[in-house]
Amino acid sequence: MLRSLALTDMGAAAQVHRAAFDHTMPWLTGLHTPDEDHWFYRERVFPTCRVWGRFDGDELSGIIAFRDGWIEQLYVLPAAHGGGIGTELLNIAKGTSEQLELWTFQRNTRARRFYEARGFVLAEETEGARNEENEPDVRYVWRRASR
Repeated sequence: MLRSLALTDMGAAAQVHRAAFDHTMPWLTGLHTPDEDHWFYRERVFPTCRVWGRFDGDELSGIIAFRDGWIEQLYVLPAAHGGGIGTELLNIAKGTSEQLELWTFQRNTRARRFYEARGFVLAEETEGARNEENEPDVRYVWRRASR
């Protein structure tokens, strides 16, 4: 089941983020504590983004946070990778915009393949000076096809 998340769901969203982040990018594990993650979702993500989640029964298995023209967060639990959850969530954001942009890390090859397979095009590469991880990153852009 897909649904818009409420403030009361932000703790679960932060847990999905942390599990997926640490699994996919183990070289950055421990960057934030669980309390910092919860604060970030409650105080930064929820007030500024539309946040949707994919549930399997009562368990939140994936999240997307997006705002005007930008995808801020997209994470799926590692056990659910490859099951179409990321695509379902991405399609919610695509349905709201003519164009979307996002950042991911250069070393996150799984994410890069995922976005490229769904129509995102590489627009910029940086050495990471503007992100808190100081990790080289890439910006992708997706534009709705003309009808």
